[in-house]
Amino acid sequence: MGDYLVKALAYNGQIRAYAVRSTETVNEAQKRHMTWPTASAALGRAMTASVMMGAMLQGDDQITVKIEGGGPIGHILVDSNAKGEVRGYVSNPQVHFDLNESGKLDVRRAVGTQGMLSVVKDIGLRDYFTGQIPLVSGELGEDFTYYFASSEQVPSSVGVGVLVNPDNSILAAGGFIIQLMPGTDDETITKIENSLSSMEPVSKLIEKGLTPEELLAVVLEKDQIKFLEKIPVSFTCTCSKERFGNAIIGLGRAEIQDMIDTDGKAEVHCHFCNEKYLFSAEELEELKKESK
Repeated sequence: MGDYLVKALAYNGQIRAYAVRSTETVNEAQKRHMTWPTASAALGRAMTASVMMGAMLQGDDQITVKIEGGGPIGHILVDSNAKGEVRGYVSNPQVHFDLNESGKLDVRRAVGTQGMLSVVKDIGLRDYFTGQIPLVSGELGEDFTYYFASSEQVPSSVGVGVLVNPDNSILAAGGFIIQLMPGTDDETITKIENSLSSMEPVSKLIEKGLTPEELLAVVLEKDQIKFLEKIPVSFTCTCSKERFGNAIIGLGRAEIQDMIDTDGKAEVHCHFCNEKYLFSAEELEELKKESK
């Protein structure tokens, strides 16, 4: 079963919901960045929440999420869009600690709690929507929940989880976002609160093989859910040698000549996917001709 997310409404449109299985997507990030378990959990939770947030957009709109908590992991940066495509990295991928007092990966310790979670939405209007909140827990699920309530004024519950195998590969990853629409009645709110308080951790449910549809059915009554759309999810990077070449052109002739004189080549590295692109002296000469 490949990764995918679902969009849904529930209780006659009072609730908007999203759920995703992101195991293979997070595993691709783990392999590319060689993250250790705690770093994998932090990056995986951020990517899982971000890909669902991307699904709230339309067309070619994009979203960038940055988390800087002051912890040893450094910053987390994730890009996603409305097509289920997501990419991300952590500045210090080889971070791991013993399990916390709850027997879980200590994401809070890795991320830190003295910092910010920021969201930038590119909605194609030469204007960007930017929202920013202080981290409230460092566990990330609670932090994204607070972001929606504080920055977008949408009462929400965000559940994200990642389980890591002994060989550092990803065993299970996924999550959900439940949002209350204006006018949601008290009875519906109480039902959802009771479900959230009694449910197993989301990563455990995914490990058991629950699909995104079944995940939502744990939180919401199955016969109350109306599924709207199903979108495949994948780790997708937009980098290419051509794009990096255009960036080199933008440096100007003097800078390009310096690369040729100093190293006789140029190697560029994409932080998001860890791909490297090599430009020979001949290729640099061609780029210099195109530069102003």
